[in-house]
Amino acid sequence: MAQTKRLIFKVNNLEKSYGSYSVLKIGKLEIHPGTIYGIVGTVGSGKSALLNILAGIEKESSGTVLYDDEPYQSNWLGKILPHVEIFYSNNPELESSSQTVAGYVAEKFGKKKNVIENRYFNEGSFRNLWSRKMKLISQGERHWLGMILACEADPRVLLVDDYGIYFNANMEKDFRNQLTKMNRTLGTTLVLSSPTDVHLKKFASVLIYLDNGRISKIRPGLSRSSQRSPSRYKKDNKNNHGNRNSRNQNSKNKR
Repeated sequence: MAQTKRLIFKVNNLEKSYGSYSVLKIGKLEIHPGTIYGIVGTVGSGKSALLNILAGIEKESSGTVLYDDEPYQSNWLGKILPHVEIFYSNNPELESSSQTVAGYVAEKFGKKKNVIENRYFNEGSFRNLWSRKMKLISQGERHWLGMILACEADPRVLLVDDYGIYFNANMEKDFRNQLTKMNRTLGTTLVLSSPTDVHLKKFASVLIYLDNGRISKIRPGLSRSSQRSPSRYKKDNKNNHGNRNSRNQNSKNKR
């Protein structure tokens, strides 16, 4: 009997509308574990709406979206309960929180706060960001903050919206190196969106192009074999998935 392939996300007949305005209509989309996906589309293509749904920030209007073969759960108020294994760099709480950056990092990362401060906030133009309130920082600063938190969070799945649009060449290269290292050493599944493929084609294994809320084409990106050998990938991904399952078991039991 053929073995069923394991998927991180499985999307079928997905539609998302705001009132009478349709923003997404995707018949089928499968996201495989340990793979880097790039979602490419101009403003209004639906890429942010798709990531919001995958992150558990918004609910689809119709269709099914499964994470690890299970639908998203909701509380008694109907609010979706996001998975602790998924980190979304554009989480709305980064914009609405009244905490300082220091307070937010302390709450999310505990004792690792000092490491993060020394690594990112001790010099340069971001030094003064540490003591400022989250809701008062600029969109570009918030995007940078979301990226560094994503790199430090060690999630099983990382979702990044508008990758690279606020970065200079050196910043983009630094983050790209960190993301590919996460994927290579931890088996992290990455889904990143961008208005163009200029950055994503340098490291994404699969490029998905959206146009008016629909998938217009899917193209291979960077060959996975150029990042790691196939035998090592299978071994690493299997081991890292097991490690993440044990690391997150307590969180799952709480939910």
